[in-house]
Amino acid sequence: MTLINVFTVDVENQRRLVELLIEATEVVRRAPGFVSASLHRSTDGTKVTMYAQWRSINDYQAMRQDPVPLPFLQEALTIAKFEPGVYEVVRTFTPAGEPD
Repeated sequence: MTLINVFTVDVENQRRLVELLIEATEVVRRAPGFVSASLHRSTDGTKVTMYAQWRSINDYQAMRQDPVPLPFLQEALTIAKFEPGVYEVVRTFTPAGEPD
């Protein structure tokens, strides 16, 4: 299961948003079922995107019950708009000549 969360933020708050998401993810990455996460920031300073993979939706929902990352996420939502998305991987592409 993949989560792709896009945050829209004022340029002056992008750095703080990245810091908050790093702190929250340092807690979340210890949860059962966590696979990986990648944090991206736009070069124009207006977006931050988190790409996270979980073993299952149930593992993700169980993690959401943990109150420890909540303060980081609550502060993040005071400085950014949040567009969440839940996805299934259809296919992963590798460079030509490498096995898929």
